[in-house]
Parts: sequence; C-alpha cells; structure tokens
Amino acid sequence: MLKFIPGILLLQVITIALVLIAPADLANWDWLRLVIPVLIAGLLTAFWFGSIAARQRKDKISRLREHHAKERETIRVNAERAKSELVKQAQRKTLQEVKRASMRANIKIGLAFAGAAGLGGLLILTQFMTLGWLTLAAAGGGLGGYLLRIRQEKGKLHLAKKDQDTQPVTKVTTTKTKQLRRIETPQVIDKK
Repeated sequence: MLKFIPGILLLQVITIALVLIAPADLANWDWLRLVIPVLIAGLLTAFWFGSIAARQRKDKISRLREHHAKERETIRVNAERAKSELVKQAQRKTLQEVKRASMRANIKIGLAFAGAAGLGGLLILTQFMTLGWLTLAAAGGGLGGYLLRIRQEKGKLHLAKKDQDTQPVTKVTTTKTKQLRRIETPQVIDKK
C-alpha cells in the first residue's frame, strides 16, 4: 500500500496545479483545457499503479513457489527418512526372528546330541564298548561340526550388522558368454 502513496500525492498535486492555473471563467470549450491534462495525468498514474500491482503479484507468486518447493523437498526428505526407518525396522525384525529360530533349533539339536552322548555312555557302562565309543565319537563330531557352523553364522551376522546402512543391491547384469551374474556395489546416499 505504501508504494501507491507517491503516485496518489503526485496526481493530487498535478490536479490542484491545473485547477489553480485555469482561468476563473470557463466558457464554451475552455473547460477541455482543464479536463484533458487531468485525464492524461490520471491515465498515466493508473498505468503506473498497474505496473506496481503486477510487480507485487509476480513477487508474491515467486515467494509462494519457493515456499512450496521448500515444502515439497521437506516432504520428500521426511518420506525418505521414514522409508529408510521402515527398512531398518524390517531388517531388525528379520534378524530377531532368525535368532529366535536358531535358538530353538540349537536347543533341540543340543538335546539330541546330549541324548546321543547319554546313549553312548550307557552302552559303555553295559559292556558294549565299541558301539558306545562309536556313538560318543559320532555325537562329539556332530556337535563339533554344528558348533563350527554356528560360529560361522554368527560371524556373518556381525558383518551384516556393520553393513546395515547400505542399500540392497538393485542392479544385476548378466554377460551372454558365461551366464554369470555380476553384482554392482550399492551407492549409499545420506541426506541428513
């Protein structure tokens, strides 16, 4: 609004000056000498006000566009963060399920090996020495192999926990000559 005050004041000054300069008695067509300059000054002021209003409108539109662009970017960033959080939660839940399943399997396998070792001990006590030693050796070897596999799986889980921030592989290309898959390394993008 303050941008229009100089134009309004200038139009009033021009109109007052023309009225003061005009002769006292305006007969016949003499009043046209007063009205035409006032109309010209009014039209020029109207065009001036129109250009000021158009400039204000363009400024307001550009500010709104910038504001909406910032809001869109904020929404995109928040959506990406929520998406990555959901992926992390799904990975954690999967790891927990795997741990529970392996724990249950470990208990069952441990009971089976303990039963086999108990049977071997019973066979040794009942004078079936060869069969008892054979059962104990088989149970011990099976238990050792099973423990080795558990250790290897735990090593893989530790590696997976360290690489949790990486994205899953999305691009897989094949070569026509060997028919082997070549996996490209994932790109990690951090938009914090």
